[in-house]
Amino acid sequence: MKRQKEILVVDDDPSVRTMLKRVLAEEGYHVQSAANSAEALQASSTAPPDLVLLDVKLREENGWDVFRRLTRNWPLLPVVIITARPNQLFTALAAGVGALLEKPLHIPKMLRTISYLLRESVETRVARLAGKVAQFEYLPAMPEAQASATGTTP
Repeated sequence: MKRQKEILVVDDDPSVRTMLKRVLAEEGYHVQSAANSAEALQASSTAPPDLVLLDVKLREENGWDVFRRLTRNWPLLPVVIITARPNQLFTALAAGVGALLEKPLHIPKMLRTISYLLRESVETRVARLAGKVAQFEYLPAMPEAQASATGTTP
């Protein structure tokens, strides 16, 4: 029997944590959640999760600081940055994150991104961290007008 992949959701908004936990659990993932950096670091202190969904805007500490602390301990940990902040693309690329998803989240694309990152080879992760060419998923927020015109929902 395969081990369930573990995802850590770090977001200070309880409704976002609840929604993501529900969606990811329905997809068969084991989900832990954290409201702040201390909880995130505690959850990953002895063993890393398989993937982290990390909000940039946290109350006590910037998500980028949490990212640096997590990846200092676990350099190959796949991290998906989720944010409502604009202009995070170049920071994400420079940091070597696995993907950048802007809020409001497009759940089917988020799930495809997570699935891809969980299957990603170590070599691809190392290349991305080294700034070499590697696949990077950037999902900008879809404006409401564009969403209704394309028949998709954000």
